[in-house]
Amino acid sequence: MNYLYLWLALGSLSIPFLFSFHPRLRFYRKWRSFFPAMAIMMAIFVTWDIIFTNNGFWGFNDAYITGYRILNLPIEEWLFFICIPYACIFTHYALHELFPKFSFSEKFTAVFYVLLSCLLIILLWYYYDRWYTLVNFVYALVLLGLVYNYRKQWLMEFLPTYFVIFIPFFLVNGILTGTGIEDQVVWYDNTENMGVRILTIPVEDTIYNLGMLLTVFVGTELFEKRYNNK
Repeated sequence: MNYLYLWLALGSLSIPFLFSFHPRLRFYRKWRSFFPAMAIMMAIFVTWDIIFTNNGFWGFNDAYITGYRILNLPIEEWLFFICIPYACIFTHYALHELFPKFSFSEKFTAVFYVLLSCLLIILLWYYYDRWYTLVNFVYALVLLGLVYNYRKQWLMEFLPTYFVIFIPFFLVNGILTGTGIEDQVVWYDNTENMGVRILTIPVEDTIYNLGMLLTVFVGTELFEKRYNNK
């Protein structure tokens, strides 16, 4: 079982990586933009991860990891920040290649943005003293505000993908937090989050996922725009 996290990460990557070379999808052509965007995301989220791990806000069950660590993070956790964004951003561009109109309307996007922002602000009012909730929600609010006000079309395109990947998100994250296995792969100190879970998944993880993936997507689009303007 000490390879479970490793197999989950690599398994998430395998099919998207192979289909990156499909003659219609050709996601490999976006690698020049995707990998720098992923590096920016990792600079933010891995730093955040290291600080939270060192302070005991969350941690990792040795029974499900190989034991190799870099800066106190399991090697599987580093792979998580590569494999999961790769799989999800590949899915986004594949969906838009197959279904070019796969976007939300401007009105729906505006309603979603306002409602989600209001919800996050209200929750922060009550849970501002929980570190995971505070950092996670503040980051999401700032990022969503910037994208909505300066690149609204990108948000209209990304949000449908975000809802589609809820299915694999609940599968993978569910296992990591204990669904269907004897114990948790990743454990959380509930005094640093709201203590509300969807099955075994802390509700904050849904916003964490949004912030992480939207960071990579926006970065990829910005790098693509720069390359295309050369």
